Amino acid sequence: MELFYYFVFGSLAIIVAALESSKNNNDRVNTSSAFNSLKNNYILVYSLMMVGDWLQGPYVYYLYSTYGYGKGDIGQLFIAGFGSSMLFGTIVGSLADKQGRKRACVTYCITYILSCITKHSPQYHILMLGRVLGGIATSLLFSAFESWLVAEHNKRGFEQQWLSITFSKAIFLGNGLAAILSGLVGNLLVFTFGFGPVAPFDAAACLLAIGMAIILSSWTENFGDPSENKDLLLQFKGAAVAIASDEKIALLGAIQSLFEGSMYTFVFLWTPALSPNDEEIPHGFIFATFMLASMLGSSLAARLLARSSPRVESYMQIVFSISAASLLLPIVTNWLVDPAEVKGGGISFSGCIQVLSFCVFEACVGIFWPSIMKMRSQYIPEEARSTIMNFFRIPLNVFVCVVLYNVNAFPITVMFGMCSIFLCVACILQRRLMVISDRPKTDVYEFEDRDTEAEPLNI
Repeated sequence: MELFYYFVFGSLAIIVAALESSKNNNDRVNTSSAFNSLKNNYILVYSLMMVGDWLQGPYVYYLYSTYGYGKGDIGQLFIAGFGSSMLFGTIVGSLADKQGRKRACVTYCITYILSCITKHSPQYHILMLGRVLGGIATSLLFSAFESWLVAEHNKRGFEQQWLSITFSKAIFLGNGLAAILSGLVGNLLVFTFGFGPVAPFDAAACLLAIGMAIILSSWTENFGDPSENKDLLLQFKGAAVAIASDEKIALLGAIQSLFEGSMYTFVFLWTPALSPNDEEIPHGFIFATFMLASMLGSSLAARLLARSSPRVESYMQIVFSISAASLLLPIVTNWLVDPAEVKGGGISFSGCIQVLSFCVFEACVGIFWPSIMKMRSQYIPEEARSTIMNFFRIPLNVFVCVVLYNVNAFPITVMFGMCSIFLCVACILQRRLMVISDRPKTDVYEFEDRDTEAEPLNI
């Protein structure tokens, strides 16, 4: 079975390398040196931030277990993290529009560094504090940095099309290559060098500090709503009104929550799905393979976003359909292939099929991130960008908390079926978003003109 892993990983690596090296003139966009400077600076900072996050992910559960905590206690810690992201993270993240996006990015670094420091203590309440800080940091990571980039890009007068280049490169490097390198470095620190499970958190804190220094020395500040008398409650009301009054924003938020909710559920499910009988599977190698598939997806997204056709609203329907089908495969294999009765051993034949389907899903994830960033830059108003983006994360965090709380209450096939249904709904909503975005704006004004012309006839 080792040959299977190497074959899948090697095939994906060859495809990614071929895609990146075969870009023709149609895939390349002539940009200015000023834009390239901003792009490279942002990608460097974003990659450092993501490495700081990726280094911690594989070892959080492992660290808690080495401190002697059971599955129930660890589950409560994870729920605290997502709950903190929903409650406190939404408030702190929304302050970025008023207090400044650069300041919010620095706050992310400080908050996450403090979260890393708490991992040195085995005391439960200290670890709980670390999860709360980590939840706040997560909200800032997925709102403040993107908001700063969009505002800075527009402030400097760069072409809107160029924003897609930065998004796709940031995802390719920050969510793909950085994740693979983080897995390798974390394995070296914990097992090869024997520094223990807390070592990745110390390395993450160092990288976050370096990123913070770059932000402080090279980034300028930008804001959302410039009004001085607008408090946080009015910001929330304004964001809620914007979502309720613009169907495109509401659809975008629903699509994001459905896809990311399915994605985070998949993170919890793929290990038991591939080892239902305690099969010995190389978790690190499979994780690296998934990240390589995600890089493949972001490389495809870069090509798609560089072209005027098909539009992002159009091809994302196909992406959601494929991702829904890929998460149905564990259910199909459970029906068609008899489960192994022997405990232990290597991965089964159905497990190999599922690895391939999960790689397809991860490729869809790689396409999703830069594409959703592109749509958010088009539809979300600048003055409340961070606030609205954090509003989007509220149903996501509620969904993940519910899944974590009931993860043992349903069979894995039911959970995968639920995710597939959510992705189908996302596809339907994406279709609706495309229809609305295709409507010519003049239709409304023409209707108003006809009304104004009709009034003099009735006088």
